[in-house]
Amino acid sequence: MVSTVSMAVDLGGIRMRNPLNTASGTYGNGVQFEGFYDVGATLGAITCKGVAAVPWDGNPAPRLAELPGSAIMNSVGLQNPGVRGFVERYGDYLQGLRDRGCQVICQIAGHSLDEYRQATELFEELAPFASGFEVNISCPNIAQGGAAMGATPEAAAQVMSVVRPLTARPVVVKMAPHDVAEIGRALEASGADALSLINTIPGMAIDIRTRRSRLARATAGVSGPAIHAIAVRMVWECANAVTIPICGIGGVASGADAAEMILAGATAVSVGTANLYDPTCVPRILVELEEWACGQGVSDINELIGAFEC
Repeated sequence: MVSTVSMAVDLGGIRMRNPLNTASGTYGNGVQFEGFYDVGATLGAITCKGVAAVPWDGNPAPRLAELPGSAIMNSVGLQNPGVRGFVERYGDYLQGLRDRGCQVICQIAGHSLDEYRQATELFEELAPFASGFEVNISCPNIAQGGAAMGATPEAAAQVMSVVRPLTARPVVVKMAPHDVAEIGRALEASGADALSLINTIPGMAIDIRTRRSRLARATAGVSGPAIHAIAVRMVWECANAVTIPICGIGGVASGADAAEMILAGATAVSVGTANLYDPTCVPRILVELEEWACGQGVSDINELIGAFEC
């Protein structure tokens, strides 16, 4: 199908040829999916797996558990090779993606303000292929007892106050699934160019035979279709509180799911858990989204952002 609708969007300065992005942690760093379709020719952007200044081992196994309805729980703990290792391993491939028109968003992780600073400085120095950065403020603040770095508006603004002066590239902030309107306003005021939400929702899964957790930790993050309606609601709430663009994340497995996010106020949409159980889903979702947009009687998909009416 040849689309009659312009699909290009601008996520806070990251100019994407279509609204489809990938959720960090569910897509590797792109190369893992090249055997299924041409990543560089299909996606508007990819968001790479979160990377810290130095390597992290992540959490002990088991770290994943399947749930009904194609949902999963994960407690991976942002295992990563550190910025230098990430660039050495994937830099050439990611530069090639950028050259083919797929934007590359590198995710910055940290357990403290100083770790965010170090990681941002290293990315600025070593990653010319990065179209922009996604700052994951759902990471635990080890120095403050393990609460998420962006658990309050004040804490979220503190992270931005460290990262924002270090880069002129677009900064997207990955938000936790709570108080999204209030925290979103604080992030906009402190210099964020865009927001991405939601992250996984905390849950539990107990093995009733052993009476123990199905994962190594008692709680973990739930993702997949089970959280989609919650994610759409939070995107709508946040979109009504801020003026900067939003990337909607949560249970997107079809063009209809992506369309819901856009109508709720998302400029871009990330595909996450669906990549794990259907690694060929992105081209299908893109076709379905284009077909929906063509049927809405508009010439530009931007006309549909936030077009929901109650």
